[in-house]
Amino acid sequence: MTEYPAQPWRLAGEACVSVWMIPRSALPNLSDAVTPLTAGGRAVVVTAWIDYTPPGQLRYHELLATVAVRHRLAPAGSITEIWVDSATSLAGGRALWNIPKEAATLEFDHSVGFTGAASTDTDWIATAAFTPRGPAAPRTGARFSIVQPGEEQPKVTPVRAWARFRSAASTWTVNPDGPLGYLAGRRPLASAHVSDARLLFGTADR
Repeated sequence: MTEYPAQPWRLAGEACVSVWMIPRSALPNLSDAVTPLTAGGRAVVVTAWIDYTPPGQLRYHELLATVAVRHRLAPAGSITEIWVDSATSLAGGRALWNIPKEAATLEFDHSVGFTGAASTDTDWIATAAFTPRGPAAPRTGARFSIVQPGEEQPKVTPVRAWARFRSAASTWTVNPDGPLGYLAGRRPLASAHVSDARLLFGTADR
């Protein structure tokens, strides 16, 4: 059994994020336990390539897709697809928060902007390139929840985050036959580079 840190996890790093508007009917993995936020029949999907680094507790790469969902009056998302290159992160995410993490090969390059590639042992998932534009905004904080399906009721996990955001141009190539195939051929509504990020994920067990 893979060991993992107790919650909350204290993580740090940077990310490249894209926001998409996707027809509700095109979302393949959204559980009936959550209700997506929609506008004109379209749901908000946020994808992120995340590079977790020191001084955070864990160091690994991640690619995820999150659907904005209704939960009380606070911002919330439900993670529908997610891949990591860390057995520790995979085990902890599944056990602590019902996050459906899968293993993948994730290649990140920060030499000029950012480029990322994700693949499994059987096929490729997606590639993307981001070019930051303009100055970074002042560091800001946010609170939100991750809502995942549970055996009897949804599992709700609080998250606190602090980061600097900078607009970015992005180019995505998605395997149309892969798990993110519903994004293939589409363009993000907006993209950003996130730096100097700190996350407090989860709450202390009692």
